[in-house]
Amino acid sequence: MRYFFPLMLVLGSLIITATSCVNTKKVTSFSDLGNAVYTDQVSEPAIQKNDQLSIIVTSLNPEATRVFNEPNESVISQSSGTGVSAITTGYLVDETGNITFPIVGKVKAEGLTIDQLSVKLATILSERKLLVEPIVNVRMMNFHVTVLGEVGRPMVVASTNGKLSFLEALGMAGDMTVYSRRDNVLLIRVENGQKIVRRIDLTKGDFVAASPYYYLKTNDVIYVETNKRKIGSTTTLRQTLPAILSGLSFVAIIIDRLTR
Repeated sequence: MRYFFPLMLVLGSLIITATSCVNTKKVTSFSDLGNAVYTDQVSEPAIQKNDQLSIIVTSLNPEATRVFNEPNESVISQSSGTGVSAITTGYLVDETGNITFPIVGKVKAEGLTIDQLSVKLATILSERKLLVEPIVNVRMMNFHVTVLGEVGRPMVVASTNGKLSFLEALGMAGDMTVYSRRDNVLLIRVENGQKIVRRIDLTKGDFVAASPYYYLKTNDVIYVETNKRKIGSTTTLRQTLPAILSGLSFVAIIIDRLTR
């Protein structure tokens, strides 16, 4: 059997070589994109109903400020199944588009950016003389997108500033593999009660230049398809490998007996 293992090594090398051959043109994104400067016309994402916001208020009077920060403090929750965990509720944007701010009451948040809401709350606190020189910092708590399919690490990607680009999400998920279909990436978005489905060609530079889907919205789903090359090579390998190994074993046995 001294020839068996060398033959197996050669066969393994041939299989790896055959299944790993990939046309680099099909795994390169934005191949037609040259040096250029594009104006970012996408506005900051607006706050929506059911968003959860972290609102941190600071001022010259920490004691007076504390009441506004209480919703951001972690609450200890105990469950028989998961044990002890800390939950931060934050401020919920209700079905009317408002948040309930301590002492102030209802404040309209829907439609504003996080920066606009920060300024609005600081102005209200100053005008009502509730705080002196307040600083308000608003962050998103529930902004996330899901990346699935032929990527390095399928995962849920979160963002605290409510702004996340398509490419950032793919990068956080480990980028697309060499077996991905870059010319037909699926984006699923729920907006105004409708499911919007778009096919995106990441081999073209116009996606960076002018696509309305360059920036993602919360709950977006990105699905990267597997190309036919991987499916075909995997199927062929599964069908032919047993027969090849069986034939190779037979040849190795014959050679071994002839050389004794």
